[in-house]
Formats: sequence, C-alpha cells, structure tokens
Amino acid sequence: MTVRAPRQPIDVIVIGAGIIGTACAEALAARGRRVTVIEHDTVGGGATAAGMGHLVVMDDNAAELALSSYSLGLWKELVGDAPQRHEYSRCGTIWVAADEEERAAAAAKAELLHAHGLACELLDAAALYRREPQLRPGLAGGLLVRGDGLVYPPKNARILLERAHRDGALLMRGRVRAIEDHGVLLEDGTRLQAAHVVLAAGAASAALLPQLPLQAKKGHVIITDRYPGFIQHQLVELGYIKSAHAASGDSVAFNLQPRPTGQILIGSSRQFDSTDTAVEPAMMARMLKHAIGYAPALAQLNVLRCWTGLRAATPDGLPLIGPCAARRGLWLATGHEGLGITTSLATAQLLAAQIVGENAAIAHDPYLPARFAQLRAAPEAPLHHGARAASGTPADDVQLSASAGMALL
Repeated sequence: MTVRAPRQPIDVIVIGAGIIGTACAEALAARGRRVTVIEHDTVGGGATAAGMGHLVVMDDNAAELALSSYSLGLWKELVGDAPQRHEYSRCGTIWVAADEEERAAAAAKAELLHAHGLACELLDAAALYRREPQLRPGLAGGLLVRGDGLVYPPKNARILLERAHRDGALLMRGRVRAIEDHGVLLEDGTRLQAAHVVLAAGAASAALLPQLPLQAKKGHVIITDRYPGFIQHQLVELGYIKSAHAASGDSVAFNLQPRPTGQILIGSSRQFDSTDTAVEPAMMARMLKHAIGYAPALAQLNVLRCWTGLRAATPDGLPLIGPCAARRGLWLATGHEGLGITTSLATAQLLAAQIVGENAAIAHDPYLPARFAQLRAAPEAPLHHGARAASGTPADDVQLSASAGMALL
C-alpha cells in the first residue's frame, strides 16, 4: 500500500534493502526506532539475490569466527520451527581435503571449531565417500561442520523487512544521490533528515562515499536442473579459503550447494575490480571444469542459467560495522565480501547496539570503520574566541524536509 510520508521525525534512515539493510532495519525498529529504508530497486536484490545463501562458520581469524558463529545462532532463532518459510536447510558443510596437506589443515580447523563449542567431525576418505559418493576418487577426506546451513536470501530479506514494518518501519522507493550530515539527498531533490543514517548498500556504498576502503569482487553462480539427492551437503574445497581472501588475480574454487528444490548451485569465482555484471563464458567454463574435477558426474547435468554479483571487500577481510566520521550521524554496515548472508543478523545486532547504547553479545571493536585512517575523525581545530561548536542533531529535532512517496510493506 502506497502512502504519503507522514511529517514526523525519522530516527534512522537505512540506505539499501538487501539482507544487511533489512536486518539492520528490523533490529532498530525492534528497539523502538522510527526507521525508513530507502531502496531504488528490488527488496533483496543486488548481491543478496546473487549469493548462494550458504550459512557458514568461517575461521580465517578470531573476529571472523566470532561474527559468523554468533550470526549462525541468530539465524537458527529466526528460522525457528518454520524452515520452509525461510527456505532453510541445515545441510552442513563438508570442507573437502584433496590431499594429506589439506587433511592436516582440516584437522587444525576441527580443533579450533571444537574449542569454540562448534560441532564438527573429521572425515577420512571412506567416511567422505559414504556421505558424498559423487566426489571423485583419490581425495584424502574432509571436515563436516554440522551446524552450517543455507537459506534463500531474497525471501529472507523480505521477511526481515516485514518484521521491521510490524514495528513501524517504512520503505521508500528512491535513489540516494548524496549522504549529508544527518540525512540524505535523493535524485529527485528530496532531502530527508534523521539522527542516524546507515549505509548498507554493499558494493554500491563506495559510489556514495568514495573514501571507503572497498574493492569490488565479481562472482559467477551457476544453477542446474533438478537432481534430488545428487549431493547432501554444501561441498567446499579447503583451497576455497585461499581464493576467498586473495588480494589480486582471478580465481575459482569448488563450491557445490544442494538446494531444497533439488537443483545444484555451482560456485565459485572471484574477479577483482570488475563492475561489469555481464556473464563471462570463459569464467563460467573455468568454474565448471574445476567443479567437474571434484564431482565428475556434474558433466552430465543440465545447466539452466548463470548470473553474477558484486561482493564488497575490505583490505583486511572484515566488514565495516559502526560509526563513520565522514558525515555526522553516519553509520556503516558494508564490506562483508562473501559472508554478507551469513553475518547479516549479527551485523544488525552489533550496529543497533552501538546506536542505542546497549552491550552486544560480542565485541564490536574489530569491525569498527575507524581502523582505517581515512574513516577516522580529523582532529578538531581549536575554537577561536567567540566561535560556537557545531553539535549533532537529536532525533526529536529532525523533521522530513519534503513529503515523498513511501510504501508500507
């Protein structure tokens, strides 16, 4: 239902209605904040629609492990007893070890996950093939992480926005031209003001704030026809971690997902600084060849289509979650690279806790934007005699400067 925007204060503007933006809107609206989400395209579009929806604990460093494991717990709470509504499957992940060196890496990974209370099982070759007979002969084993799962990201973005709406959030259709102190300027000239502005636009965030340390990583995903039971778990080669955190060069990694529909998603690829979202047949062929090298029977399956998306990556591989000194009242929730779906719910809780002054379940310090020099506040110049210091604008003093069309979800 389309309505005219009420002339009342907005506490928080969220830029972007992908999985991160909608999660932030839901978390803030649940805390009583008056939230307006601005999106020019489809809710749950962009990288959210392009992603595989793999919910996975990643442990490249302590901060990544803390954020991803916390978020998986939040996903299980959100899904609850309605897995079909969320198109959720607790399929688990098997990290496939191609040789003894990778099996040793799997053992080290298992030890770390066990130390953090995460259920996993080290598999020898026989155990691996009992679970996944489509894998090629000669593999050394793997690691089964039982708590991992998958969801359909666009649908969950809509669910989160519906939950936010029940707490009063609004969706506004429009494109943000510029971020201002405590507000935004839209392409049609409308200015909206709020105490807080949350930038959650993924790879598009850098267009609105060029000083962000973000790099686009293009990825391809392939989907097959329906082959129920072809695989049972998300299958990922242990070499995927090197691919995911590489700083340059194009790469592919074996990554198969069994969708609840019986279809198979095939990934993954990474191309740096490419914003052209066209499908590239050469990269698609490279991905398929690599995947067939792990699961030869893939060569007999029918591919239905292929698409691409852009991941927003930071230099240290951790997202930007927290206040940004580039504008007064600005907060960041971006830079999640390939873990945006997994860590969306934890990101929202960390950000909302900072905005309202609560303690969060995990420390927010590793993800603060101020770890990058260009996002820190400049030292304040001394005031001259008679000068007045600028102050922030409290939410109760901020008004919509123009009436604009909004949609109740």
